[in-house]
Amino acid sequence: MKPDQNRKMPAPVKVAVAQMHCVPGDVAANLAIIGPLVHLAARDGAQLVILPETATTGYFISDRLDRLAEPEDGPTARHLAGIAREANVHLAVGMAISDGGKFYDAQLLFGPDGAHLATYRKAHLFSAEREWFAAGDTPMVIDTAIGRIGMTICYDLIFPEYIRRLVDLGADLIINSTNWITDGFQRDTWGWGGSTVQALAATRALENGVWLAMANCVGPEWIFDSIGHSCVVAPSGKILASVGDGQGVAGAEAVFQSEELDRWKSIATYLGDRRPELYG
Repeated sequence: MKPDQNRKMPAPVKVAVAQMHCVPGDVAANLAIIGPLVHLAARDGAQLVILPETATTGYFISDRLDRLAEPEDGPTARHLAGIAREANVHLAVGMAISDGGKFYDAQLLFGPDGAHLATYRKAHLFSAEREWFAAGDTPMVIDTAIGRIGMTICYDLIFPEYIRRLVDLGADLIINSTNWITDGFQRDTWGWGGSTVQALAATRALENGVWLAMANCVGPEWIFDSIGHSCVVAPSGKILASVGDGQGVAGAEAVFQSEELDRWKSIATYLGDRRPELYG
């Protein structure tokens, strides 16, 4: 899939990020949190709802992956499909999946009819994740009724080349299911916290001129704290909606074509001003 200059842009879409405190190892408890959050976002008009990384199990589950990871069409995926159908929304959820004897940190996308539209497998594994999961190897942009969605998970967002690849493949919107975590050293010495992760999301949106939505976990898990500050970001890097540091949802309308956006892009000519011959 490549950008089409003559393509009619999709209609505006209300995008919501759902931020939650995951219960490690308890799928039923997490599904009981996910359902009401999705319905809350839907009642507010959301057409796309994004949940965090490994939202169905919690993140620190490496010693239980053989029990908690499921096939991409397993019972948890079917339950999520039912939530999407009941709420009549597109739904993206991070979960651990199993396939061919390997485990993957994945992001599943469902349509408002409950159809399973895509499974993205995290390409960039962070630290000990390399011992837990196999890495995905396919950048993924999915053509949906609400636009072309570029799928990413957490650490993928650190790599500008990867997000640029999704934009080059035609993404209208980048979604990121994440669980940015911190502790006293990272937070107090180096400032790794909510303002930083939101700045990262804003930078990726700005440098690519693309809409971006990042859904994070919040609260303590093991010896770390999930940072929260899930957000929806405009192509200018402006934060349009943010959950902050609590559990809940926040949404904003992504408008893919307007006079205001055209005016902004006439100023922010970043993609056209690139000089790839200098970057090799």
